[in-house]
Amino acid sequence: MKNVAWIGTGVMGNRMVAHLIKAGYSIAVFTRNPNKAENLKDRCRVCATIAEAVAGADAVISMVGYPQDVEQVYAGPGGVFETAQPGTLCIDMTTSSPTLAEQLYQTALSKGMRMLDAPVSGGDIGAANATLSIMVGGDAADYEAAKGIFALLGKNINYIGRAGAGQHCKLANQIAVAGNIAAVTESMHYTQSKGIDPHVVLQAISGGAAGSWQVSNNGPKILAEDFAPGFYIHHFVKDLSLIIEEAHKAKVTLPIAEQVLFMYAVLLEQGYGQLGTQALCKAYGSLEVRDEKLEVRDK
Repeated sequence: MKNVAWIGTGVMGNRMVAHLIKAGYSIAVFTRNPNKAENLKDRCRVCATIAEAVAGADAVISMVGYPQDVEQVYAGPGGVFETAQPGTLCIDMTTSSPTLAEQLYQTALSKGMRMLDAPVSGGDIGAANATLSIMVGGDAADYEAAKGIFALLGKNINYIGRAGAGQHCKLANQIAVAGNIAAVTESMHYTQSKGIDPHVVLQAISGGAAGSWQVSNNGPKILAEDFAPGFYIHHFVKDLSLIIEEAHKAKVTLPIAEQVLFMYAVLLEQGYGQLGTQALCKAYGSLEVRDEKLEVRDK
């Protein structure tokens, strides 16, 4: 499986496909914004259409933004299901809807193709260093066929189960991330309110039970007010919204995810969607507790 069509070269996809190119895969890229593939054009084929990219491909890998983008890529006019050859292994690495993943799996089967959902965690750093966590749903045989590719992109690779299971695992991951980034931000907010040097506090807590990836990586960025995106706020709002949607289907309550979504939604409304998730600290000046409920402060 050496001929790969790669769809989507944003912050994550651009770094990920570069690892496959370096490993010697023959790559054809399609991206809606050709400027995002400018740095790749001398190392692979940059195509004008999905049909051109998937022609002769053994595998198609997508890393796009939203569930509607995933659906358009695969099931839309001129999409993968219309233009790829039977037997093609399709791998969607976008964080997307588990329900959609199940639907695409069934459609792929009806077209004589194979489909995996394989969302990732680790942000731009994990993508650049090929240390992503990869969570895979679909048929076990297809997972085994794709392991060589996954090994070039990540270090923690897990087969979760049936179609859609990879997406459910990623949403569980995002719940943990939401609670963690909110806790780090709130910890620093509290520290500053007491007039204590937050840099010293961050160093002190990073080596104890509170230590985490978010503390070590986003903690210093929060204090430096470095809000460059490793993972965009608008994408995290998408992820958290998917979580709440799936929770409602299962009739379960997720108070942490709901509250953190509310906070990020405030930032999105204030025009901060293109900042990184560590910019959550900006929400604290806009929020207060009223009648035991978090609300937006009156201007």
